[in-house]
Amino acid sequence: MLRFLIADDHAVVRKGLKQILQDAFPSALIEEVADAEELLKKVNKEEWDAVISDISMPGRSGLDVLQQIRQSHPKLPILILSMHHEDQYAIRVLKAGASGYLNKDSAPEDLVKAVNHVLLGKKYITSSIAEKLVTAVDQDGKKLTHEYLSDREFEVLKLLASGKSVSDISELISLSVSTISTYRARIMTKLSLRTNADLTLYSFEHKLI
Repeated sequence: MLRFLIADDHAVVRKGLKQILQDAFPSALIEEVADAEELLKKVNKEEWDAVISDISMPGRSGLDVLQQIRQSHPKLPILILSMHHEDQYAIRVLKAGASGYLNKDSAPEDLVKAVNHVLLGKKYITSSIAEKLVTAVDQDGKKLTHEYLSDREFEVLKLLASGKSVSDISELISLSVSTISTYRARIMTKLSLRTNADLTLYSFEHKLI
């Protein structure tokens, strides 16, 4: 019997994903968790055939959790679903050890296809991600400035650019205000920016928002 674990902080999304998987795999056991910490606990306590997880959940960075799971369970297929466009996170997610990346706007049949793919031990990569990977190889050594940000800095950058305040972000990802302020300062320094308006403009010009 196949065992799937779904991780997403939105109950409606979890229910929708569960229904799609249940229709495609009628005999499968499917369980849900709502945050990164619960995801880690479940993965460490039980055996799973595949994990389907959001990248942005309360608490720890989804990329941090992905890397941790990959260290302790190197063969566990992990498919990342996100509302973020592939251009923004796909490469980072694959480098962190994900088995595949899908946008939440994808059709149900794409999810089933991706799950079947990762169950075989293969990477699931859409044509647009494949094209981006080729471009990244061609432009090796010519990365954009924001591509040098750490995964957490990149996450904070996107939240700031979307209009969130430092205190908003602190509450959203369960880190202290001072920690978020430190990340903001690092981002501004690395990108040579001065204000949030500059940061938003940079993000808009590079299609990060």
